[in-house]
Amino acid sequence: STMFLVGLSGGIASGKSTVVAVLRELGCAVIDADVIARQVVQPHSKAHQQILQHFGTEILLENGEINREALGNIIFSQPEKRRLLNSITHPEILKEMLKQVLKYFVLGYRYVILDIPLLFETRGLTRFMKYTVLVYCDPPTQLARLMKRSGLGAAEAEARISSQLPLDEKRKWATHVIDNSGDRESTRRQVLRLHARLEDSLDFLWARLAVGTAVAGLGGLVFLLLRHFIS
Repeated sequence: STMFLVGLSGGIASGKSTVVAVLRELGCAVIDADVIARQVVQPHSKAHQQILQHFGTEILLENGEINREALGNIIFSQPEKRRLLNSITHPEILKEMLKQVLKYFVLGYRYVILDIPLLFETRGLTRFMKYTVLVYCDPPTQLARLMKRSGLGAAEAEARISSQLPLDEKRKWATHVIDNSGDRESTRRQVLRLHARLEDSLDFLWARLAVGTAVAGLGGLVFLLLRHFIS
């Protein structure tokens, strides 16, 4: 028995942030891929320099940071540009995620939740997850929430939603589904049940962690963790 990974995803305006907020209240370890994605493209970073080389300085804000909206408009309509951006940022994001996973492993967490918006679209990361959780809501609710949140018209909102894999398709790949079509309290109850199942799914072994640290050192723990995730 050792720590395991839980992949969390959803769709635009499906309510994933609501679920994450409840998980954080419960003291869960949550690694937010979106936050990391913003961190790795800060000025003077390796990814920042590469993005400027390929997309030009017109995507910069006055403070030197990348204008995410401007860059998003480019990659939304040009798939080849989106693939190029992913090839620049994804390796840096994965390295930072691994660092944070190792931190939580050393701290003794039973499991770590990886909040990855496009988990089911990329599919590559799902093989490292013991469980995958989808935050779902029905299509009419999703459309209404996006229009209200972003001030978009129906046609624009539908285009944004259709650019992602449909939530009904993602349901086929998820081991757990949180239905966020109803009110917040209904969603909270579902998250509490999920948390209880995850907590009960693995015996927690502080002794193993302590022995591993003493005998093998941090390098040994890194090897153990990587071997576990790859196997």
